[in-house]
Amino acid sequence: MSTLTKSARSTKDPRKGRSAQVTRLMPTWLIGILTTLLCVFVLVPVSYIFLASLNTDTGVASGEFWPSEFSLDSYTKIWSSVGLGKGIINSLIVSGSVAVVSAIIAIGTAYVLVRFSFFGRLTMLRGLLGLQSIPGTLMLLPVFVLFASIGSWIGITIIGTLWGLFIAYLTFALPFSTWVMVTYLRGLPRELEEAARIDGASNLGILFRIIVPLSWPGIVVSAIFAFLLGWNDVLFASIFTKPDTATAAIVLQVFAASQEGGAIPVYSQMMAAALVCAVPVVVLYLSFQRYLVGGLTAGSVK
Repeated sequence: MSTLTKSARSTKDPRKGRSAQVTRLMPTWLIGILTTLLCVFVLVPVSYIFLASLNTDTGVASGEFWPSEFSLDSYTKIWSSVGLGKGIINSLIVSGSVAVVSAIIAIGTAYVLVRFSFFGRLTMLRGLLGLQSIPGTLMLLPVFVLFASIGSWIGITIIGTLWGLFIAYLTFALPFSTWVMVTYLRGLPRELEEAARIDGASNLGILFRIIVPLSWPGIVVSAIFAFLLGWNDVLFASIFTKPDTATAAIVLQVFAASQEGGAIPVYSQMMAAALVCAVPVVVLYLSFQRYLVGGLTAGSVK
């Protein structure tokens, strides 16, 4: 009984030690103040946007924080005045495709880079890190010229299509997604793969039956970041799309620009459109929250 008691105490002591270290690093009262300030810093702008979306355009233009009258007219007008529905559908198609394809390619590429040794392996890993330091703005003109040249050479239109924008986003999402999966797979035990090889499993069998089920947190993290890359982008979407293929970000940009110089800017509709565009991202985070916690902390403890 004494041995069990000592072992139980030993399992609890490290947690208490870590919590005590955190408390010593930052006092409890300071943690509370910083947390409150952070919540205020985030919630005040969101609250203003939400209240403005329920207000009238005139009320928002006059500077009202609390609406004098609540109305949902802005949420009904944006679908006809802005054409937001088509933009959201285009964004979901492109961003969702980039997220799924980049996650699939990243898991296979990371498995090869982590579990196999071959010439140029370290160069590829270093190249993945190096590509993260290149700003996307520097690649805008070269990618546009490349796509236009290839399209004229093969006789297929690339600029202005959704699949052309998909390829552009995929080239930027793959390095980050692959590096996330490389970091995650390094933390998986090799003993599981060795046991599977003893049972006669092939490399593909190990990848699909062992690696993929154990790597869901890393896969979700890489897919979500790839989704956000396409959802939030304005620069490439403004060049590679046309009015029929415009994404939600471009629709919002055009809508905001069209109100400049008007008599009464439709601020309420702009706030409502911004909230509607934020809903898919919020739902995505809430749906995969438990995977995000495990994926973002993967590889931090070896």
